[in-house]
Amino acid sequence: MMKLRTRRALALAGSAVALSVALTGCSALNGILGGGSGDADRDEDTGQVTESSNIDIFALKLGDCKMASATGLIEDADVVPCDQPHDEEVYYEITMDDGEFSEENVDAASQECIGDAYTSFVGIAFNDSVLEVYPITPTQQTWDELNDRIVQCVISDPAGQTTGSLKGAAR
Repeated sequence: MMKLRTRRALALAGSAVALSVALTGCSALNGILGGGSGDADRDEDTGQVTESSNIDIFALKLGDCKMASATGLIEDADVVPCDQPHDEEVYYEITMDDGEFSEENVDAASQECIGDAYTSFVGIAFNDSVLEVYPITPTQQTWDELNDRIVQCVISDPAGQTTGSLKGAAR
């Protein structure tokens, strides 16, 4: 059963990487052309979102809680304070080394989303958990044109919206 979950997780992660690689270029163009509204209102001390906002995907930060995209495209994000019902949470970020863009390196880095980072955040290993994860990754275009080196790990509960963080959820 665990092997099936691992294969499903890796297939899901691979599909998400392929999707985000294919679609994040759209967010770069939207950012250049004015998509999203920049950044959300944030608490000065904690950096947490204080008001629901539609932001540019490049303004999404570690700890942000957001609504799932209605279209499945990663162009911008509807963020909300984490104490309000939401679909997803950015729980981990990986900064890629400079150099040439490599889809293989981005895929390898994305695997951290279901490794130790996941276990530390949720409190149990990914294979023992019911929660789901996908990465938001750089594309060739965002890497080259916007110096995008961040892989963001996004967690959600397939049972529906959550209120508060999934940190320590242990499920």
